[in-house]
Amino acid sequence: MFRKKRQQDDDDGAVDAVEADDLAAEDADDDDAAEPESPRPAGRPDGPFDLAEVDDPTTGGRVDLGGMWLPGRPGLEVRIEADQETAEVVAVTLVLGDGALQVQPFAAPRSEGIWAEVRTEIRAGITKQGGTADEVEGPLGTELRTRVPVRAADGTQAVQPARFVGVDGPRWFLRGVLTGEAATRPESDADLVDLFRDIVVVRGDEAMAPRDPIPLHLPATPADAGEDEPEADGGDELKPFERGPEITEIR
Repeated sequence: MFRKKRQQDDDDGAVDAVEADDLAAEDADDDDAAEPESPRPAGRPDGPFDLAEVDDPTTGGRVDLGGMWLPGRPGLEVRIEADQETAEVVAVTLVLGDGALQVQPFAAPRSEGIWAEVRTEIRAGITKQGGTADEVEGPLGTELRTRVPVRAADGTQAVQPARFVGVDGPRWFLRGVLTGEAATRPESDADLVDLFRDIVVVRGDEAMAPRDPIPLHLPATPADAGEDEPEADGGDELKPFERGPEITEIR
């Protein structure tokens, strides 16, 4: 009787295991069916975009800076600060009208975003300097509107307003800092916000620690691209794009 019962228990356990495997397989099939065939922005329907989410990053006159493709606009000036010895890009600022937007991409964890944590750290740093930082909902989600005390050129005390914006993407985070008119009159930020949304981030496959800056480089000149175009004097040599932005390299 004991041995017979044991056999029955084994049979029941085998049936349960088979049923569990079948259910797991069905769940996996459901997950596969629910997953879209092509990558789509999650929470970023209007951008900024990952390279895998666009068919052609050159669309819209975008300029290749390595870790991101910057869009072109009439009247846009791109100011690039690069290390004189290494030519490593350390800052990229988009100037349009009376406003400016500094942008920089960073690596982020695969499973979660970092903008909420970064906001907290920025606020703490600005408050420590005697400034103010308020979280508000803006066109790109939660942002920080800050006022930092600075010393003016004439030696007097002044206040520098700025808006910190950020968007989490797949394994990357894109930060922007709005200054000028866009910081003092948020209702005038539409063009710069549109630029920020039109950026394509190139995370790459290399291993990077969270918050590491994604490497950027100077845009290619006609000579780099192998084009037989005459080089112009001054900043024109960095403007090989007929409808792209004006690029100023700052060493």
